[in-house]
Amino acid sequence: MTLHDPRTRRRHLGVAAAAAGLLAALLTAAPAGATPDPGDHPAAPKEVSRSAQEQAAEAIAAGEIPGQDQIVHSANVQHLTNIPKDALPGTNSDLAFQGRYAFAGNYDGFRIFDISNPASPKTVAQVLCPGSQNDVSVSGDLLFLSTDSSRSDSSCHSTTQPATEKSSWEGMKVFDISDKSNPRYVAAVETACGSHTHTLVPKRDNVYVYVSSYSPSASYPDCQPPHDGISVIKVPRDAPEQAAVVNFPVLFPGDGPDGGGNPGAPTNPGVSKTTGCHDLTVLPSEDLAAGACMGDGILFSIKDPEHPKVIDQVQDNVNFAFWHSATFNQKADKVVFTDELGGGGAATCNAATGPNRGADGIYDITGKGEKRRLVFRGYYKIPRHQADTENCVAHNGSLIPVKGRDIMVQAWYQGGVSVWEFTDSAHPKEIAYFERGPLTTDTLTVGGAWSAYYYNGYIYSNDIAKGFDVLKLSDRRTDPARRVHLRELNVQTQPDYFD
Repeated sequence: MTLHDPRTRRRHLGVAAAAAGLLAALLTAAPAGATPDPGDHPAAPKEVSRSAQEQAAEAIAAGEIPGQDQIVHSANVQHLTNIPKDALPGTNSDLAFQGRYAFAGNYDGFRIFDISNPASPKTVAQVLCPGSQNDVSVSGDLLFLSTDSSRSDSSCHSTTQPATEKSSWEGMKVFDISDKSNPRYVAAVETACGSHTHTLVPKRDNVYVYVSSYSPSASYPDCQPPHDGISVIKVPRDAPEQAAVVNFPVLFPGDGPDGGGNPGAPTNPGVSKTTGCHDLTVLPSEDLAAGACMGDGILFSIKDPEHPKVIDQVQDNVNFAFWHSATFNQKADKVVFTDELGGGGAATCNAATGPNRGADGIYDITGKGEKRRLVFRGYYKIPRHQADTENCVAHNGSLIPVKGRDIMVQAWYQGGVSVWEFTDSAHPKEIAYFERGPLTTDTLTVGGAWSAYYYNGYIYSNDIAKGFDVLKLSDRRTDPARRVHLRELNVQTQPDYFD
């Protein structure tokens, strides 16, 4: 079904929150993109004010937002199916694709689906291997899994253990998935501050893994400040058990104890201090990478994959709190950066927060070679306000490959899934959406779409609480993308869709 005019939702929702000072709280609180030790369980529900509860109920009654768990979408979107969680009850996280398979991360491990029939995915395997976030990617016969919570050891039977203990383990795990029904754990590599996310740079004989992690502490033996770079792991395809860290390039050099990234508060109130990167996206066809690094966005060369070199560095100390992820357009002359204001656990898609915070920032890439520069052009945020019981902010998305147009699909937690166009960098616009109503109307409970990616004609979304969703988009602006078929897709390793 479709909703009433979304402009109505802009007009009413979030006013009470502004009066209650929610925006001030977001601006002064440390932006928690996720702590260096996010733990293995979802955040506990948070009480909201009585006025926020009443406002959510009134908005539902007026038809301004969908009812609790009600599914709504634009007329050009069809919800084909939802596959609930099964053996892995934890938080659903990222997605990767290969052939007829989808790989879905979960804080308790990962799940493999056969998506030969997108309307009826079948579970092929569920692997129990706890350790948030379990960010997942695949290359050939190898699957890579990030662990960013301190564990007693590197095994899939480990238990939680404080990061202050030297024996604690965090880092990358590698599985052999030549038999999709029976993945085998073959290697583990410990990395400084763990692995919140990772990005693959595949080569013929080796796979390079760029490991993003952050928030060091003098009390963490394996995560010491300044932590202003990324770990580079080299994984031989024929001998993955020999995987090892081969470099730790410093991306934010500086003379002080905190390196050369954004200093954060009090210099830049409400902005994260840069102590590493949250997520990187590489464009191998152009030897380029974009880094979303807490208080900074960077553009760098990966011509030498073991020694990436920063080309440009930008900040937005007015509207960005936490640089979270990056997406190139196909021509490599734009980058979309996301701001994860509130760390993914706050209600920021409301009038109190406004249209420019917790949004996407669109940057054009000007110049050539090492003289390329990132130039800000505009913001994009979903045009439908959410209730103050719904965590909502810009999150993971991918391009929809249409020649001559810049279109992407993106997850917004409980804001749902948005398809939007940024061909005109300064005037982006939404062209389709899918969302559910609030999980609850009396508490702020974390849920919604973690990732939403386009793969071989369909949109796949991993919902934190509800499971695996498959959507079909039918729109003349995006229909040409159905002709593009990939053998493999890790969104943070962007393909040349038209090569």
